[in-house]
Amino acid sequence: MPANQSEHPMWDAPTPAAPIDATVLVPASKSLTNRYLVLAALADGPCTIHNTLISRDSELMLSALAALGARIVRENHQDGSTTVQLTPPALPKSGPLHIDCGLAGTVMRFVPALAAALGTRVGFDGDAGARVRPMKPVLDALEGLGVQVGYGNEAGFLPFTINPATLVPRDELLIDASSSSQFISAMLLAAPGLPGGLVLRAADGPVASPEHIEMTVATLRELGVPVTTADDGRGWSIPHTKVPAFTVTVEPDLSNAGPFLAAALVTGGTVRVPHWPEHTTQIGGRWTGILRAMGAEVQLGADSVLTVRGTGRIKPLDYADAAELTPTLAALCALADGPSKLTGIGHLRGHETDRLDALQRELGRIGVTVNATEDSLDIVPGPRRAADLLSYEDHRMATAGAILGLAISGVRVENIATTAKTMPDFPAMWQDMVDTAAIPTGPGTAERGA
Repeated sequence: MPANQSEHPMWDAPTPAAPIDATVLVPASKSLTNRYLVLAALADGPCTIHNTLISRDSELMLSALAALGARIVRENHQDGSTTVQLTPPALPKSGPLHIDCGLAGTVMRFVPALAAALGTRVGFDGDAGARVRPMKPVLDALEGLGVQVGYGNEAGFLPFTINPATLVPRDELLIDASSSSQFISAMLLAAPGLPGGLVLRAADGPVASPEHIEMTVATLRELGVPVTTADDGRGWSIPHTKVPAFTVTVEPDLSNAGPFLAAALVTGGTVRVPHWPEHTTQIGGRWTGILRAMGAEVQLGADSVLTVRGTGRIKPLDYADAAELTPTLAALCALADGPSKLTGIGHLRGHETDRLDALQRELGRIGVTVNATEDSLDIVPGPRRAADLLSYEDHRMATAGAILGLAISGVRVENIATTAKTMPDFPAMWQDMVDTAAIPTGPGTAERGA
């Protein structure tokens, strides 16, 4: 689509004239932030969350929890980080309440189950893009517990209302997680507050992004909630219990670190990310292995600084189950020196946009041949050309466009502001990183965020 057909402004993606040399402080993990916030609403006392991500998705979650009766106090620190103290609701609110989900999957999937556990009638709606994202499995699960669900338009999608007045325990629930792991995570996070707890099992068939379910289970256990996992990894049991009040510090968002680390490979430069965890449940922890396989030198120092250096080559890659890393990885594959194949990613068709279709379209604009099947992408680089790239109101499509702009002068990205979903300062952080290419002495810095 030409720029003049877009209702959003176009952003000129910067192209450095030399290798970059930057240190990037990456904002906190959205996935962990919103999991901690949900569990704080079920705790037996006030909880403190240091280094809370402040972005559109987390603001929507904070607003939702405040609507449900949680008391929220913020403290902003000089280093740019934010501490949130959340006191859980004392009593169920009578409702009906209204909660805006925006385009946040964690809000539209996690909060209905939480509201049911808190015994509150709530109406949910969101952005136009949210109204086409699947919701049916988690709502079917709630109906299986006796929750009354009413739809405003099409069954299984926003807008809808829930009324948990008739919620009852069940021996076991089956849930279809083939299109999103968030359906399982939603029920597991709410389980401590459900009468009788929860015995949940994934329905036959694939489970999308199982690593995010593993994150949910690990977070529950970290906070003292007992979780029994079936031997086959497809079933979970959680008793009815109060979550012990907790204090935590949120890790950096390793998925959001991906575009910055990729920039080292694309420019033949160096990028450092401080506070990289030695062990993590985040899927972004895979970047170390992925980037090494694609030709980068990767080192995690004793000071927890991850350093990635480009070597002048981007190797092609065959990779399975990249999940949310796919747009960043696809952009790297588009700049590689041979064909790549990404498989096991069909569930991305139900994310902020149909990411497989979007990647096929947008990579095609810069001269890449992409064949998108139901669950894979075949990516064959070709002669590069500048283009205007659409973001589809998808933060990861926008950052993928920024990566391509590092290698292709003249790339413009539509609606770069959509990155505020998880990274409000992305354009400034990106420009600061690129500007280090013009610094002739010593490592540069691009230290926005926390």
